[in-house]
Amino acid sequence: MFNDILQRMRELILAQQYVMTVHAEEEMSDDNLSIYDIEQGILTGEILERQKDRVTAESKYRIRGETLDGEEVEIIAKLSPTGKVAIITVYIP
Repeated sequence: MFNDILQRMRELILAQQYVMTVHAEEEMSDDNLSIYDIEQGILTGEILERQKDRVTAESKYRIRGETLDGEEVEIIAKLSPTGKVAIITVYIP
């Protein structure tokens, strides 16, 4: 259903065209995840659902993938107006 969006996100991740919010960086650190785990999560993951941002009405996506160690990770991300992937938050489900 969201294959085109996920494919675009993967292309941008491979091209290093992404930004992380401060919140995502804090959560990544709290869960002992590396940026490589987040990249791997998007590259191996599937979009579970689309969510609408209450403030901007933009679509954001909940992605479940695997870390480098094969553990599950969830990432909330969107395609930003700047053409990059914006990683909003990350967590271990």
